[in-house]
Amino acid sequence: MVPTISDVSTVEEWRLVAKDIVKRVGKVNWHATVVDWPGLGYSDRFKMEYDADVMEKFLVDFITAPGSPLSRSANDLVVFGGGHAATIVARAAKKGLMRPRAIAAVAPTWAGPLPIVFGRDSNMETRYGLLRGTLRAPALGWMVYNALVSNEKAIQSQYKSHVYANPANVTPEIVESRYGLTKRPGARYVPAAFLTGLLDPVKSREEFLKLFASLEGKMPVLVLSTEGSPRRSKAEMEALRGAKGVAKFVEVPGALLPQEEYPSAVAEELYCFLQENFES
Repeated sequence: MVPTISDVSTVEEWRLVAKDIVKRVGKVNWHATVVDWPGLGYSDRFKMEYDADVMEKFLVDFITAPGSPLSRSANDLVVFGGGHAATIVARAAKKGLMRPRAIAAVAPTWAGPLPIVFGRDSNMETRYGLLRGTLRAPALGWMVYNALVSNEKAIQSQYKSHVYANPANVTPEIVESRYGLTKRPGARYVPAAFLTGLLDPVKSREEFLKLFASLEGKMPVLVLSTEGSPRRSKAEMEALRGAKGVAKFVEVPGALLPQEEYPSAVAEELYCFLQENFES
């Protein structure tokens, strides 16, 4: 299980879903592994140039390396990814860098917050580069990061506006937990890349659809869209409805983080997918 990439990404978003699935009794006993992305969650946050290729290599190495906790189950691996993570998983599978038995894409996305709103023309790319450089700079970078991301009001606002579907579900405990993540040393480096599109696995909807189409006949792919996603993100999810390479398309409650906001509903759909493909 791979967390959604965001400025407050964390393994915590998958814990309740993982517990729900592994405690179920069926023909297959499932084991869950949840991993933080480098530079996010509880991982170390090195000052380096993060992009989609770095994240893809990390995921592939984590799954395939001889010392990996997953090395013994490589032939029976199912990967669940949220947001950008789902698309990075699909991209790695298309390249043959990893061969999961199945993939579940939960509220899949491919464009970072600024590119999905403002586009990617040359003028905007220049501005994104300037913002990225500012966020990575000593002293000034922390000041800008604190103003844009690392404050409780900003975190609460983004959760209520588009991360969660129901603002009432955004508790003080969640905000405090995510705020703590933004105060870890080096916390601004990956968000600087994510906000400005450097972590985008593809550059267009056409590429997005081709990515999933390339998996046709190779592995079953489940897409979980969400009822309350922001309009632009919802349009990208809906583009996968009936698309080539998508074996099953289901809509669940939530917005961009349904696995955390509505874990029971997400766990139910994911477990049904596992039963349909591995317990028959």
